[in-house]
Amino acid sequence: MTTIAKEFQGQTVICTFEVTPGTAHDVLDALADAYDQVIRHQAGYVSGAVHLNDAQTRIATYSQWRDRRDYQAMLRSDEMRNRNRAIHAMCRHFEPVMYEVIETWQD
Repeated sequence: MTTIAKEFQGQTVICTFEVTPGTAHDVLDALADAYDQVIRHQAGYVSGAVHLNDAQTRIATYSQWRDRRDYQAMLRSDEMRNRNRAIHAMCRHFEPVMYEVIETWQD
């Protein structure tokens, strides 16, 4: 389970994918397969989640890593480079951004 906490000392990565309703589920399938077969098995992986907006025009992934170098090593692997090329080909735009959790609020 993904836990978002200010105390998290690792690397948070949010990727956004601009898609069409016609390609959204193809991209979701490709992402699910990548997480299931490759990403979650990489050194330093903590957790992840995939989100789809109501209009099926945007997908967001949220992942946590022990260290940014672990995330970067995963991206540089031949397997993920090939998968990301295929995913990118189905998207209008694809952007991974590294973040730091600054604050959280809960009731």
